[in-house]
Amino acid sequence: MPELPEVEVVRRGLADHVAGRTLDHVEISGSRVARRHVPGPADLAHQLEGAHLDRACRRGKYLWLTVAPRAAQAPDHGLIVHLGMSGRMLVSPAETPDQTHLHARFVFDDAGPELRFVDQRTFGGLAWSPLRPDGVPESLSHVALDPFDPAYDVRATAREVKRRSSGIKRVLLDQRVVSGIGNIYADEALWRAGIHGERPASGLTKPAIERLLGHARDVMGEALEQGGTSFDALYVNVNGASGYFDRRLAAYGQEGRPCPRCGTLMRREQFMNRSSTSCPRCQPRPRRPRS
Repeated sequence: MPELPEVEVVRRGLADHVAGRTLDHVEISGSRVARRHVPGPADLAHQLEGAHLDRACRRGKYLWLTVAPRAAQAPDHGLIVHLGMSGRMLVSPAETPDQTHLHARFVFDDAGPELRFVDQRTFGGLAWSPLRPDGVPESLSHVALDPFDPAYDVRATAREVKRRSSGIKRVLLDQRVVSGIGNIYADEALWRAGIHGERPASGLTKPAIERLLGHARDVMGEALEQGGTSFDALYVNVNGASGYFDRRLAAYGQEGRPCPRCGTLMRREQFMNRSSTSCPRCQPRPRRPRS
């Protein structure tokens, strides 16, 4: 799943090419892309017909377009875009042939480029949600602030992290604690901090946690400058361009390669339904307590 840098790259593309435009109509193919909209795809397309898209917004790994109300007393709504594993939002001239796995087409009233939602694996989709007074969709109210939010408080986040007894990597991935960090950037931040992901969060000092969160912000900022991390064509910007941060990864996916810091071969370990990559020397596994 795209993480904060990749979603932010897409958000910026939507802000440049889509925000401020008014929809003429929306075409949605099949029901799966709108499965999170209970009334179904036809209703979602109707809700969006003639809608003015105000802004492209993001919190953590979650992306939405704000829609101005058409009735005087109607609340603002947001069109949430779940990219899933392979969802792409592409800005395409109308004459561009339909992409394979095209599931939704947004046609604007200015005859400019269309917005298309393409998803090979169909894990992604579109959802419709009222907005809270702070502009965040109600359905995303459980998502914590991310390290780039102006209201983010690293000390408060560190206190929340330290309350958890789970392994520190599991806590970093908990979007209710801090949002935007996924498997890639958790591995990178843990490597920079010299901490193994199975270390109990409660066993780390608050300064150590703050440093780790700082590394997470730094590595995601560096990835953002490179357009994000692309391993294949499934993640691209709205113009189809790939990111290049995969060339600078120190830990994630580097199994069997020398640690950039000490030269020890990097190891890969099972983690939940994924994996973790770390340095055996720089990031020693925590010792199991004696029974």
